[in-house]
Amino acid sequence: MGKAKELKGKLLLLFIVTFIFLLSLNVTKHMTYKAFPKPLSASKMCSLQISEQTLTPLNNTKHILVSAYMDQRVKGLDIRIIGIFKMDSDQPLYCLFCCAGQLSNATPTTILKHNENFGFPFITTDVMCGIPKGFSATHVTLLTQPHRVTIPNQNWLPIRNQKTGREEEQKLQFNFTVCISNLFGDYNNVLQFAQTLEMYRLLGVDRVVIYNTSCGPELDRLLQSYSQEGFVEMVPWPIHRYLNPSKGWLFSQSGGDVHYFGQLTTLNECIYRSMERSRYVLLNDIDEIIMPYKHNNLMSLMDMLQKQQPNTGVFLIENHIFPKHHFEPSRRFHLPQWSDVPGVNILEHIYKEDPDRSIYHPYKMIVQPRLVEQTSVHEVIKNFGELFKVPMDVCRIIHVRESLRGSLKFEQRREDKRLWDFKEKLIPNVDKVLKRAGLLGSEGRS
Repeated sequence: MGKAKELKGKLLLLFIVTFIFLLSLNVTKHMTYKAFPKPLSASKMCSLQISEQTLTPLNNTKHILVSAYMDQRVKGLDIRIIGIFKMDSDQPLYCLFCCAGQLSNATPTTILKHNENFGFPFITTDVMCGIPKGFSATHVTLLTQPHRVTIPNQNWLPIRNQKTGREEEQKLQFNFTVCISNLFGDYNNVLQFAQTLEMYRLLGVDRVVIYNTSCGPELDRLLQSYSQEGFVEMVPWPIHRYLNPSKGWLFSQSGGDVHYFGQLTTLNECIYRSMERSRYVLLNDIDEIIMPYKHNNLMSLMDMLQKQQPNTGVFLIENHIFPKHHFEPSRRFHLPQWSDVPGVNILEHIYKEDPDRSIYHPYKMIVQPRLVEQTSVHEVIKNFGELFKVPMDVCRIIHVRESLRGSLKFEQRREDKRLWDFKEKLIPNVDKVLKRAGLLGSEGRS
């Protein structure tokens, strides 16, 4: 009886040992065949070299990286890195990801050079890659070799537009964002700038993004004031430290490394910067106002257009020039408090020249950023929806600048006083922001 009991105990012990052994084999097998091994610790490799610059040179290349965004609209790809690449410098690149001090495996990239660069040797480029399955990346860098051994000064870009799990239903922060690029040289058109931004505020714009290389001292003061308020987002753009930027749009005429201080890159960067926070993005220059003519604000305009064009993501707006050397004769808006403020007073210029439609006539755009993949200055390069040219009687651009049709006689120009419809609010609002920046003369309003 005792021997039987002892034998029974041994068999039970053997069963338990065998079960534990088989369980350990199963766990080992599962770990062995995981798609990606557990990332190695990399706290010194990716946590201490996070780039906080707008422009980041890529090691061992002639390229410059700007920013990285989560973008899963293209099947099989997760990340879009926006950069400025040397046209004749082609080489394979690999994405390496970091999360909480741990490295992923390197993944191959798809390099997409934009098809418009106006002949310059550097071009806006998107680098696309996938994140390894099961890896929650927070930062990315690019390698020239398919291994994950990083060099000591490797710079990492934070991945923006990360998914939160609530993004489908969350309310966007802004309805309208204006993207302005680029400020450079000694540009100091303070009065027109203040009038333009305050006009946009009246039309319902929530945020203005400006890429700033340099500007005049008074405009800088105004920009700092707007930035502190939160209406303007200033993005430093020191491209002159890395390239010889052109002040012109065509390489054959102006030379240099890159078109208009990198204008094409900043327009694309601004679209992605705004993608998860703004319903619409306006792409226009600093001296242009996209003005509705049958509505008193941009939201009413876009509600009507989207109802009529439900599949459209890009709305093209025709440009109309108001020559700044023709003044409204009564000079009723030649206000004394603005006499010492540098710049053009757009309220004094009401005579516009019709576009010459026998030649190429450029447009600017209002876009839904989530439906745009790549853009140029006057048209999108890649998009997911349809395009629509908005009739000029519905909306057009008020662009106060030098004439493009100097041969026109004065009587051939048309009178357009649309800006005057907003004068009761526009003038005191401009006074307020100029006074806040310390730029309003002694005769300014209290």
